[in-house]
Amino acid sequence: MNVPNLISLARLLMVPVVIWLVLDGDLLAAFWLFVAAGVSDAVDGFIAKRFNAGSVLGGFLDPLADKALLVSVYVTLGYKGYLENWLVIMVVFRDLLIIGGALLFHTITQSLTMTPLKISKINTAAQIVLAAVMLAAGGFEVDFGWARDALVYLVAATTLASGAAYVVRWTRRAGMMEDEQR
Repeated sequence: MNVPNLISLARLLMVPVVIWLVLDGDLLAAFWLFVAAGVSDAVDGFIAKRFNAGSVLGGFLDPLADKALLVSVYVTLGYKGYLENWLVIMVVFRDLLIIGGALLFHTITQSLTMTPLKISKINTAAQIVLAAVMLAAGGFEVDFGWARDALVYLVAATTLASGAAYVVRWTRRAGMMEDEQR
């Protein structure tokens, strides 16, 4: 266990606390813990790159912590009525599609490298911003109005684009591998 992995593990352990805070109605504390999780993500990435402390475990633990936090926050915000159910379903389905597709691809090809697509990084950033805005709106009692609505549609559009891009990517790669085996 190196420092970046410990930071990722701490972020993963923050997930139930953030969810409990949202369910308990303490969106301000949930907002600050969500921000701390975001900062920890940047810090562990910086340390891993700067000090060459990346690891195979970290390659899986870091995105697992990110996905667990985002999906859990989206589901909880949807459950509490802060986010539209259709958006929550879309975000969760995309992540299940990516995870399921990755497992299926690995099972079939025995070769999977986890390199996120640019649209996926944009989608993750949009999801993080929307989650932070929703937590801040509740915690600071601020109405973000049209900006919130714009973020909802940005998250929806990038979620669709990202999910479709992964399906296309894996389909092409699987097809190419099949062609090579013939």
